[in-house]
Amino acid sequence: MSEPAPRVVELSSPFARFAGRLLVGLGHEVVLVEPPEGDGTRREQGGDAFVHWHAGKRSVTVDLSAPDGTAQLRRLLRGADILLDGTEHGAEAAAEGLDQLVHVRVTPFGLVGPRSDWQGTDLVVAALGGMLAQVGDPDGPPLRLPENQAEQLAGVNAAIAALLGLRARRRGPGQLIDVSAQACVAAALEAGALAYLHEDRVPPRPGSVHPLVPHGLFRAADGHLGGGLGGSPRMWDALLDWLREEKADADLAEPRWQDPVERKKHQDHVFKVVQDFVGTRPKADFARQAQARKLPWAAVDLPHELPDNPQLAARDFFTRVTTPEGERTDLGFPFAFPEGRRRTELVVPGPGDDQGLLDDPPRAARTAPEPAPSQVSASASVPAPQPAADEPVRPALDGVRVLDLTWVLAGPYCTKILADHGAEVIKVESAGRPDPTRFAPFMHLSRGPHTDPNTNGYFNEVNRNKQSIALDTRTEEGVAVLRDLIAQSDVLVENFSSTVMTKLGLGYESLRTINPDIVYVSMSGMGHTGPRNGWVSYADTVSASSGLTGLTGWGPDDVVGVIYGHGDIVAGLQAALATIAALEHRAETGHGQHIDLSQLEAIAAHMGTSLLRGTEAGPAGNTHPEWSPQGVYRSLGADRWLAVSVRDDTEWTALCEIIGRPELATGERTRTSEARRRESALVDGALGTWARTMSADAAAELLQACGIPAGAVQDGRELVEHDPQLRARGFYVRKEHPVAGAFLHEGVPITLTRTPGGIREPAPVLGADTDAVLRDVAGLTPERIQHLCADGVLR
Repeated sequence: MSEPAPRVVELSSPFARFAGRLLVGLGHEVVLVEPPEGDGTRREQGGDAFVHWHAGKRSVTVDLSAPDGTAQLRRLLRGADILLDGTEHGAEAAAEGLDQLVHVRVTPFGLVGPRSDWQGTDLVVAALGGMLAQVGDPDGPPLRLPENQAEQLAGVNAAIAALLGLRARRRGPGQLIDVSAQACVAAALEAGALAYLHEDRVPPRPGSVHPLVPHGLFRAADGHLGGGLGGSPRMWDALLDWLREEKADADLAEPRWQDPVERKKHQDHVFKVVQDFVGTRPKADFARQAQARKLPWAAVDLPHELPDNPQLAARDFFTRVTTPEGERTDLGFPFAFPEGRRRTELVVPGPGDDQGLLDDPPRAARTAPEPAPSQVSASASVPAPQPAADEPVRPALDGVRVLDLTWVLAGPYCTKILADHGAEVIKVESAGRPDPTRFAPFMHLSRGPHTDPNTNGYFNEVNRNKQSIALDTRTEEGVAVLRDLIAQSDVLVENFSSTVMTKLGLGYESLRTINPDIVYVSMSGMGHTGPRNGWVSYADTVSASSGLTGLTGWGPDDVVGVIYGHGDIVAGLQAALATIAALEHRAETGHGQHIDLSQLEAIAAHMGTSLLRGTEAGPAGNTHPEWSPQGVYRSLGADRWLAVSVRDDTEWTALCEIIGRPELATGERTRTSEARRRESALVDGALGTWARTMSADAAAELLQACGIPAGAVQDGRELVEHDPQLRARGFYVRKEHPVAGAFLHEGVPITLTRTPGGIREPAPVLGADTDAVLRDVAGLTPERIQHLCADGVLR
C-alpha cells in the first residue's frame, strides 16, 4: 500500500502562503488553519487573493487566542508531517514534543539576529534584501518588482525547506527550519552584491539595459520588446544580416563592430540603431521573425494576455478553479508533477469546510525508507544503513549524486542549492563549449585579468561546493563517458535548448535505458514540447513573456522592466524544488521521472493574482492596492532611500506622531487608507519631507520601534558591510579559492537546525576533478583516462 500524501498544516502569512500553494501543486495535503472570521486574503482584492493562494487546500478554523486554541492546533499537528508556520511569534508550544514534525518558520528577517523582531512587507524586505537597488532608472527612485516577488522568493525557499526536512527525516526526527525572507532576497540578486565582492564597485540601477549582457527593453510600434544583441558571435551576425536585408544597419557593418568589446563600449549607439529598426514593427510580429532567425527576442505581454500565449496553452499550464461564484482561470504551477501529470483543477474551500480533521485520530508518521546512495548502484527503495549514535549528522541531500550539465545562471543556481544541502554535484564542462560565466569578458567579475576562466566571481558564486570535470561531449568518446557517469548518478540537470540532449542520443527514454531510476530535470526556456519549444530565451525574454516586465514600471506609458536575471533565479529555485520532490517521489515509488521545466512557466507561476485581476493589473510603481502610504522616499545622502509600508490606521497614527504631523491622523482628508490614496500627493509629500532630513537607517529604526514596516534601500556594499541582521546570521561566508584567492560568498537562506547545509568548498578550477571522478565514479582505468586525454576529449 502506498503512503498517504504528506500532510502540511499551514499557519499562513504573505511570506508563507506561496509555499503552501506550491506544495498543493506537488500533491501534498495542505490544511489551512484560519481564524473564525476567515483568512485575511478572503477580503483582499475582492477575494481574488484567497482564490489564488489557497485554492486546493483544506480549511479548518481555530481561534488560536482562545484557551483551547493551542490544544486544537496540537491535535491537528499530531497527524501532520509539516508545519508551515508564517506566524510572527511561532507555534512552538503546539509543536513541542512532536518529533515527527518538520516545522518551517518563515519570517521577514529570520529567528535570530538584532532585527528578528522587525516588521516586514514585500516592499521593505525587497529594500533591505537588495532587490530594490537593482530596479529602476539610475536617476530616479528604486522600483519594486510587481506581484510580491520578495514574498514569493521566501515562499519557494520555504517549500524547498519543507522537502529538505522530509528528506532529512528519513534518517532521524523532524526539525525546526528557519527561513529568512531577507536572506532569500539577498541570495537572489544575480550580480547585485557580486560586483562589490569581486570588483569593489556598486553598479547603478540599470534602467532598461542589462548591466552585463547586451540586452534590454525596446519600444515596439504597439508596446515593448525584450531582447538585444545575444550572447554569441552567431547571434550578432544573424542580427546584422537582418539589419542589412532591411537596409537598417547604419554603420554597424563596419569591421570595428565585430569586436564584442567595442560593441559593449559603445552600446548606446548600437542600441539606438537597433531601436530605430524595432520601433516601427508590432511586438508579436517582430518576436516571431527574430525567433525564426534564432535570435532571443520576446514581446512584452501583460498578464491578461497570457492565455493567448500558444506555448502556455499547448502545455496546459493554466488551472481551472471552482469558486462559490463559478469557475475561474488562474495561473498554473511551475512544473508538471509527478511523472508529467499537471494539477489543473482546484476548488476553493469555505471557512472550516474540513473541521472534522480536528477530531480525526492522528495518522501514523510516514516511514518510507531512505534511498540507498548512488555509489552502490542500489534501488532507490532499499534502506540505507542508519548512522551510529556518534556519527556526524549529514546534510539533507548527502548521498545524492547530481550530474550537472548546466551553464550560465538558471541551471547552476539550481545545482548550487542541491550542493549547498549536501548533494555531490559533478559539473561537466569544457573549453570547447565555454560557459560565458567562465570565459566571456563582459560577464567577468574579478579584480584580476578578465581572461582567466577560474577567477570569475559570477561563476565561482553559483558553482561552489561542486566538482568539475572537463569533458568534450561533442565527441563520441565524450558522450560514451557521459553515459558511464549517468549510470552512476541519481539526478541529471541541464538547461540546454530543447533538442540538444536528443541530438546527443540522451533523450529521456535513452536515459532510462542507461539508468532506470534517473531523475532528469530539463530547464529549457519554453519546455521540450509545444509550438515554441525551439524559441531561444534569456532571463529578460522569459520575464517579458511572463507578464513580469510589463508590470514593472510607474504606469502603462512608463515601463522600466526587470533587466537582471530574476527569471533565471526563479527557474533555478523551482528546478531545485522539483529535483527534491522527484527524489522524494522516487523514495516512495521507486520511479525516476523527467521534470520538463519551462523557465517561462516557472516565472509565470510567480505572477500572483495578476491573471485573476485581468486588465486591472498594470504597472503601479511602489504603491499597494490597499495600504497607504507605501513607497520609497529620498533620504539624507546621495542616492539614499527609505522604504515604508503603512498597513492600517494605527500605524498611520504612530507615523504621524513620528514625523511631527499629528493632525494628518485625524483629518478627514487623510484619516483612512482610502482617503490617503486619494490624497497621495499630500501624504507622500509629508512623509517625503521628513525622510529627506534623516538617514535612511535612523528613520527606519524610529519607525520600526513603533511597529511600522520600514527599511533602507540597500545596495551590494551595504548588504556586505553594514547590514547587522545578515552579519549576525553569518550570511556572507569567506572561502579560499585556489586561483581567485579568498572572497565572501552569498550564504544559504534556509537554516535546518539539525541537518544544516552550508558552503563547504569554493568553486572548482576547470577540470580539477576530471581524473578522480572518471576513476572513482565512472570506473575508468588510468590507461583509458590517459587515452581520452591524448585524444583531446578531456579538455
